[in-house]
Amino acid sequence: MKRWQRMLFSGLAGVISVVGAAVAQTPAADTGTALVIKGAVKQEVRLTLADLKGMSRSKVAAADHDGAVHEYEGVMLPAVLTKAGVPQGGDLRGKNLTLCVVAEASDGYRAAFSLAEMDGDFSGEKAIVVYTADGKQLGTQQGPLRLVVPGDKRQGRWVRMLKSITVVKAGE
Repeated sequence: MKRWQRMLFSGLAGVISVVGAAVAQTPAADTGTALVIKGAVKQEVRLTLADLKGMSRSKVAAADHDGAVHEYEGVMLPAVLTKAGVPQGGDLRGKNLTLCVVAEASDGYRAAFSLAEMDGDFSGEKAIVVYTADGKQLGTQQGPLRLVVPGDKRQGRWVRMLKSITVVKAGE
């Protein structure tokens, strides 16, 4: 390869990395984003970002991995699960107490919760499907959707780039 070709490729690589970094920081658009709720549900549901923004909103303040407190806005997880007919409240008894929720990110990361721990009749742990942090849409490294569990001491169950929620029966 000639010197001018090496210089050209080197310059192009720099431009591509700068453009790639800019794209990675761009907030996700409302269109095309969908959260799928599936598994042991009455009906599988696909909720777009617009659908989620049309639901009852909640805000929580919680410390992120960096230790800084951020204000997150989104929809409480039980409200999302209700859309798919997942049992809650008085219906959460017997075999339904073996139900678990598995939240999965687009990169394959997963976190699990028992359904009972998020039910107000049991412990009422808060989990929220968020689409903004500090009033801004989540960038592609965090969103467009993220599951935030403000009561957790560590953020291991916080799922960034949330794509699906699967309800499963433990032991099956």
